[in-house]
Amino acid sequence: MNQLQQLKQVRNELTRFMITYKFGLDEMNTKLNILKEEFQHIHSYNPIEHIKSRIKSPESILKKVYRKNLDISMDAIRENIKDIVGIRIVCSFISDIYKVSEMIQNQQDITVVEVKDYIKHPKSNGYKSLHLILSIPVFMSDRTEQVYIEIQIRSVAMDFWASLEHKIYYKYNGEVPQQLITELTEAANVANKLDSKMEKLNNEVNNIKSKAAENEDIHFLQLNEEDKVHLPLNFLQSFLDREK
Repeated sequence: MNQLQQLKQVRNELTRFMITYKFGLDEMNTKLNILKEEFQHIHSYNPIEHIKSRIKSPESILKKVYRKNLDISMDAIRENIKDIVGIRIVCSFISDIYKVSEMIQNQQDITVVEVKDYIKHPKSNGYKSLHLILSIPVFMSDRTEQVYIEIQIRSVAMDFWASLEHKIYYKYNGEVPQQLITELTEAANVANKLDSKMEKLNNEVNNIKSKAAENEDIHFLQLNEEDKVHLPLNFLQSFLDREK
């Protein structure tokens, strides 16, 4: 095999390798969008604020191969680098994070490889998030490939903090002054307190709504039979009047 043929073979392998991950990302995004739209149209509350996704570039993959001292082969990359596909899900409240995680993990064609709970066990800098490493099947024309996907599920407050922290570390090329690290940790603690406060307020609102619904049920049960018969008719008439 001459050099030109070898280069073509490497190019074809890399193209097939990367496009498989793109298909994996497409499949996972479809699953998440279905969940999001279902909540928007059917349920009264949507726990997903927004979703972001990305695929590592070949350059970023090779840099990680170098840092991990791996063999430069597709098999080594496939088995050892599990964040080539990354998805970030941002939720309103911490309780929503676990609800969304459970819904994802319960899907039959998803294999849960690893769960890292940085909410219950925060990092030293105060970072909180739930990380999932999943494997999903991608059905190609001649075979089925299992693709690893990393999903990070955060609250709005922690996503804001993590985005700014990433920008600061990028600006300093990883060599951030200790004073800034200390202030970032303090900011993370503030964000975590905000999450706890908003969760508490949300629970209080839900309790009030639940009690109001119970009172409405009690009021309905106390109606006499004649009132119960006329209630749907009155509702229908009011609806028809609005449509005129």
